[in-house]
Amino acid sequence: MNARTPMPAARHTETPTAPGAHVPFESTPMPVSAMAAWYPHGTAIAPHRHRRAQLLYAIEGVMLIESATGSWVVPPTRGVWLEPEVDHSVQMSGDVKMRTVFVEPGATAHLPTRSCVVEVHPLLRELILAAIDVPPDYTDGSRHDHLMRLLLAELNAVPSLPLYLPWPTDQRLREVCNSLFAAPDDNRTIGAWASTLDVSEKTFHRWFQRETGLTFGRWRQQARLLLALKRLAHGEKIIAVALDHGYTSQSAFAAMFKRHFGVVPSAFYA
Repeated sequence: MNARTPMPAARHTETPTAPGAHVPFESTPMPVSAMAAWYPHGTAIAPHRHRRAQLLYAIEGVMLIESATGSWVVPPTRGVWLEPEVDHSVQMSGDVKMRTVFVEPGATAHLPTRSCVVEVHPLLRELILAAIDVPPDYTDGSRHDHLMRLLLAELNAVPSLPLYLPWPTDQRLREVCNSLFAAPDDNRTIGAWASTLDVSEKTFHRWFQRETGLTFGRWRQQARLLLALKRLAHGEKIIAVALDHGYTSQSAFAAMFKRHFGVVPSAFYA
């Protein structure tokens, strides 16, 4: 067996992560690898893709991940699973301590088949934190190998969460969605939006649902909730978040939040 030059283990860093830092973790012959990264508030990673599937998880900060087909808001305690070769960009809200797990395509048959947000439960979190100290060229049968296989087994079982927002492909509808994303308190009716595109309300309704799979009202509601998560993660008052996202009261916001996520806003990050 030929000797190999060991690859460096992932480093815990508080300086912005350099482009290309992920390369050793994707080029390793081992099926699973993990790395740590740090990005200051406002950092935007341009659209790119990875050969391997990946789990993006932030132990601090919030990530907004966008692809051609939709957006994911990823607060702490959650992660986003991305399929191989999916073009995506990442926007940091707050300083983000990111932990990324790379998984070789075909490493196991039971991983999520579509990109989605997943719950990072306490065991999975600890496995991810341990995995970033494993060098990417660990050997079969080693303690590191057993750790990574346990991590892979846990990834097989993670439940997906409703933190995804599908985006239309039509540019005119994307401009409507961009406007709503920039101003979530915009309460213009579907009829008003239809007029801006010079179509009937009925045509707009069918068109929007065909493009996104959601009604316009449901899409706007979901966009507001996902954007609210970013601000709640930074400790902002619930009433301020509710009013800034188009709700008339904290109770109305809390009721919709619980209907969508299963818990009230104050319990989401508990």
